[in-house]
Amino acid sequence: MAGEPDVKADSHAGSDAAPQALWSLSAAQLSAAYAGGALTPVQVLAAIEQRIAALNPQLNAIVTANPAVAKAAQASGERWAAGAPLSALDGVPVTVKDNIQVQDLVCSWGSKLFADYVPNVDELPVARMRAAGMLILGKTNVPEFTLEGYTDNPLFGVTRNPWNPDLTPGGSSGGAVAAVAAGFGPLAIGTDGGGSIRRPASHTGLVGFKPSIGAVARCNGLPPILLDFEVIGPIARTVADTRLLFELIAGPDDRDRKSLFASGAATAESERAAAEPGTQKPLRILYVNDFGGNALDPEIAASVAGACDRLRALGHQVSEGPLPFSLDFVNAFWPVLGQVGVASLFERYPQARELASERFAGMAEAGAAVGAPAYLRALESIDAFRAQVTAAYGDIDIIMTPSAAALPWPAATPYPDHIDGREVGPRGHAIYTGWVNACGHPAINLPSAPSRTGLPIGFQLVGRFGSDRSLFDLAEQYEAKARADLGEPHWPA
Repeated sequence: MAGEPDVKADSHAGSDAAPQALWSLSAAQLSAAYAGGALTPVQVLAAIEQRIAALNPQLNAIVTANPAVAKAAQASGERWAAGAPLSALDGVPVTVKDNIQVQDLVCSWGSKLFADYVPNVDELPVARMRAAGMLILGKTNVPEFTLEGYTDNPLFGVTRNPWNPDLTPGGSSGGAVAAVAAGFGPLAIGTDGGGSIRRPASHTGLVGFKPSIGAVARCNGLPPILLDFEVIGPIARTVADTRLLFELIAGPDDRDRKSLFASGAATAESERAAAEPGTQKPLRILYVNDFGGNALDPEIAASVAGACDRLRALGHQVSEGPLPFSLDFVNAFWPVLGQVGVASLFERYPQARELASERFAGMAEAGAAVGAPAYLRALESIDAFRAQVTAAYGDIDIIMTPSAAALPWPAATPYPDHIDGREVGPRGHAIYTGWVNACGHPAINLPSAPSRTGLPIGFQLVGRFGSDRSLFDLAEQYEAKARADLGEPHWPA
């Protein structure tokens, strides 16, 4: 934008490096610029707010602005000037998905049921970001109750993809990815209960990370409706930025017992990786694109095949074949999971029958009709499925799949009803991601080559439980190779 100050795109680049607008700088670049005195958080915030004012009315990514962010930027600048930042991410802007609580900001969950709900406490990952001095820009749009694969709701309407505003960025972290791709801050946090970080990241050319269950401790949040399948994770334009935010929000807390278990698993994985350095030897990667004959867009298939070739060129052993475990349980349990969750929500908030969208009343009735014995058996099956996946990882290190089966579709349409000329149902585009939430393993979406018309495409890498940091190692290795082969990424103007 005219009038914005510029800095060099790379602090290590020579004097001929092209200047880069402030809104497009990475979190790592901002941190280095603050430390060197080249920029202040106040300058960066002003540039990003100018960007938001110009583009957000069309994209509808940020739905609630934080009125206290200017004061926070001023305080951050004073800390950097004094040589006493709270963290490397002090003064770096971030957005928060509107189903994650931020103190004193409306947390609507995309529903009239929560339209006036203002929490008096941060959810734990937000509290960690605030304690690190990060600048919370505001809340990003979601589908109602975050139960759709696109982003639209009765309060705020449709969110659009910065690469083509006629199309969706996906969901349910659609507002989060639209914000980062459009330059409304380099970082966001979202939730992933069935692919809600990874698929939207694939539709917008971003890196999106789903941590292992418990790797990011949670407390002081909204009522859980997706069991422990839903986790909070970071979204960014680069692997390095995604990792920076993960390291800040990750870690155990006594109020989340699963996080204590995850911490132990991460320690064991680190010890195993130290004994056998993962990215210094060929990893055994199984590429799976056929989940029982599912439809897959041919441009996605070709793009992800190219990513397989890059991993092979890095020395990894990439084979192709079916998943080494059955998804029958996941496919049967998935509809019940959402229905029972909504039924629980309606029981907790009786006014939901009047305030929630009509379709959720039917979901609540179906969930309430699920018998307790049947649901208990389903819960027992979760442990059995997780054991099966753990056993499968004895013979492989990584499972790789496309992140989504379809390219972005029209923004106000819930899902694409045809893929590659074949009729599909509501989750036809989403078939690759939900099993990872069920087993609880970490997964990361990485961009691969775009479509012929320039639409982003992505794939996911799924590691062992607790291997979050090793997965980042592989992702950084792939990203460097992809940039060497495909060139540096650009972003919507």
